Amino acid sequence: MQSTDKKRFATLLAGIADYYGKELSNGVIALYWQGLQHIDIEAVEKALWEHTQNPDAGQFMPKIADVVRALQGRTQDQASLAWAKVDAAVRRVGSYADVVFDDPLIHRVVAEMGGWIWFGKQTDKEWPFVAQRFETIYRGYRLRAESPEYPPLLTGLANAQNALEGHAAQPPTLIGNASRAQAVQAAGSAQPLISMHRAGAMARAAALALTSTNHRQQEAA
Repeated sequence: MQSTDKKRFATLLAGIADYYGKELSNGVIALYWQGLQHIDIEAVEKALWEHTQNPDAGQFMPKIADVVRALQGRTQDQASLAWAKVDAAVRRVGSYADVVFDDPLIHRVVAEMGGWIWFGKQTDKEWPFVAQRFETIYRGYRLRAESPEYPPLLTGLANAQNALEGHAAQPPTLIGNASRAQAVQAAGSAQPLISMHRAGAMARAAALALTSTNHRQQEAA
């Protein structure tokens, strides 16, 4: 939530408290705000409404943990659905072709984890761990209600090679809802999202620097 949402949030919380016959001090409202401000206001509203419909816990005034728990359950469902799309695309399309999903957050998470080609290189033994990591990162973004920048498409082996050889790129495969996938591609960012360095190159540079330092110290001695 943004600072401009404070009044809306306070009104929402006061209404919920009135529904449960409770009175909230300004200090308690501030505590709720501090505990939930990392979440989008619409998501908080939906979670509070869902709490009132809960046949078990819905008879009690929701605490911060109740709202977070409700959101975590929903983000788990969203992450599982997103992973199902990725898993199906890897198995049916493969990492040879470029792909565009109808969910921009999938692009972001895949890019963070190493890219579409990297996904295609993972073995069946590694796949469950890839799935777990994907869902964890995806849920983190959903829970924080973030909308990070993402690549317009996920590049496969064919167009990666075409780019090196100066050939024209082949059109990507759209995954999921075609019109939404096209909108995702149009709104993507062509700028690098993460600064990456090869671990081997960094290790070699560090080793060379250490060798040089030792050599200078020996000469000084």
